[in-house]
Amino acid sequence: MMEPLISIQIQEFRPSFRPGELLTVDYQIDAVAKGDLQAVEASVLWYTEGKGGEDLGVHYFERRVPGDAEDRDLRSWRRFQLNLPNSPMTYEGFLLKIRWCVRIRVFLKHGKQVVSEHPFVLGEVANI
Repeated sequence: MMEPLISIQIQEFRPSFRPGELLTVDYQIDAVAKGDLQAVEASVLWYTEGKGGEDLGVHYFERRVPGDAEDRDLRSWRRFQLNLPNSPMTYEGFLLKIRWCVRIRVFLKHGKQVVSEHPFVLGEVANI
């Protein structure tokens, strides 16, 4: 079985987004048979990288199964919108980094998962 192709598009993409701003995301799954898709999860989240433990916060989450989709087909283009939160902002420190992304996770038959991420910046990037 081929690995599915996941397309993610952030509408009006630019170097950074402001807190409270509307984020519009479109995504599509391709190169996989309709019946091979068990579920698709779309999320907008932040995570930390660097020294110490890693944190993760989910700002938006949607899980869809074939019964949620027209013709039971999860492959077609799907759009969601959300207002971005006030914090935490993207941060590029020496010991800690805070990153934001749109993440699409595809669950296939037989337990296989495929994940694709599209990073973006929330706020002004502070470097220390």
